[in-house]
Amino acid sequence: MLQNYEQKSTEIRQAFHKLKEQQPNRLRQRLELSWSNWGFGMESLADTAKRLSRYGIKYIELHGNHYGPDLGYRPAEASRILQDYGLQVSGVCGMFSRENDLSSNVAVQRQAAIDYIRRETEFTAEAGGSYLLVVPAVVGRPGKYDDMEWARSIDTLRLAADSFTQCGVKGAIEPIRAAETSLVHTVAEAQAYMEQLNHPGVRHLNGDVYHMQVEENHIGEALLQAGGQLVNLHMADSNRGALGTGHMDLDTIIMALYLMGYNREGCFVTPEPLGPGGDPYPAMYGNPDKETLDALVRQSVSYFRHREQILTAASFEGHAGDDAGGHCPANITNKPSL
Repeated sequence: MLQNYEQKSTEIRQAFHKLKEQQPNRLRQRLELSWSNWGFGMESLADTAKRLSRYGIKYIELHGNHYGPDLGYRPAEASRILQDYGLQVSGVCGMFSRENDLSSNVAVQRQAAIDYIRRETEFTAEAGGSYLLVVPAVVGRPGKYDDMEWARSIDTLRLAADSFTQCGVKGAIEPIRAAETSLVHTVAEAQAYMEQLNHPGVRHLNGDVYHMQVEENHIGEALLQAGGQLVNLHMADSNRGALGTGHMDLDTIIMALYLMGYNREGCFVTPEPLGPGGDPYPAMYGNPDKETLDALVRQSVSYFRHREQILTAASFEGHAGDDAGGHCPANITNKPSL
């Protein structure tokens, strides 16, 4: 008898097989890979773009680093660098610390969050991105201030939300595990948050499979629940490392994405392997190790595309992961490469 999670995975696999047999054209377009660059630390955008281009990535999710009017990427300069390497901006990863916390009980910190969102939506539009990620409460503070956090967060975001519609940018709420933040940990909670916010500029979701491993009953099931609201999906393996170095069930995630029609324009799968720990934000200030970052990108892209190719093109007799011989190409390993 299957375990509960195995039963859910089996149902997704069976639905995917049916889709492949009856509507094979829906599998022709591949999922679009992007990469979130804030975990690359203080590396120059040119060096990052060169690396991503080398491994076949066409999109980048830029670090939302406009912490003040004089700080952060300049749209014209960033666009020129990215164009030189054939990259486009998928969106911007909003960064919410204690200094710009939507849920804070300190008014100046909420005002800083409003100002930050307005700067980032303007930049996202100018850089050609389609979404800005929003976290309802500070990342790195799991303990709540008080019982009014939820209401303060919504009221504060509502004051900034018009900037999304004015700039033509999708506001995407990101659920984060309870070990890192005090509010909105699941897809269902993000949907409830957006329903209460009730603003047309904030109607989308950013998923993160690392957080979903802890907070959701089943990742594939939660992705299907997110449905058309999902605009971006952060990826890291179970160890928050490169894809293929942990024990995450990547096949079921890929099948769920195809089932929900995620292989369409404007939807992105975005690796963000940050390593374990309670507060990942220090990574944005790190001194980059280029060989390590090269290996992160190479391993994640090659492993993801390998599993995707098996699922969409190989025979489906038996388990979806049972390809001929069950092996990986020579440049891919199931063992950690870092």
